Amino acid sequence: MTTPTLQTAEEQIWQALQTVKDPEIPVISVVDLGIITSVSYTEPDGLAEVVMTPTFTACPATKYMQTEIEQCVAALPFVRQTRVTIDFSIPWNSNRITETGKQQLKTFGLAPPPKYTGELGIETIAQANCPHCGSANTSLNLLFGPTLCRSMHFCYNCRQAFEAFKPV
Repeated sequence: MTTPTLQTAEEQIWQALQTVKDPEIPVISVVDLGIITSVSYTEPDGLAEVVMTPTFTACPATKYMQTEIEQCVAALPFVRQTRVTIDFSIPWNSNRITETGKQQLKTFGLAPPPKYTGELGIETIAQANCPHCGSANTSLNLLFGPTLCRSMHFCYNCRQAFEAFKPV
């Protein structure tokens, strides 16, 4: 087996991480969710390092995702050591979700968060287009849904309740 170049190794690690899904939203990868903040690979020791920033400090899935990431990267044939670090020095925000990730959230039935700049207020959280029919004729029913990162809404057009991934 030949060892890939540094750039190729890091690309392969990023590609492998696309297979690691968020356990609470199993259609979106940790990459598309934007929680992977960096990937590095060093030779000759074959060390692959991944830095992740979970969506919330108290996210119950953090340890599970850390283990899944570690196992995924360790399975690459050129990796001899794996280190997955959790880093909160730069907080995660919903603007890190990729466009692919936003589409995956919508397909799953969650309204994706809007991009935002500046301060985030309740009015930004309240604005959610229905993932079922696309209508903006919706209301915020509960600020906190089944997880801290989601809120509960109602669509007046298609009469469906839905969850929205909160902009944070």
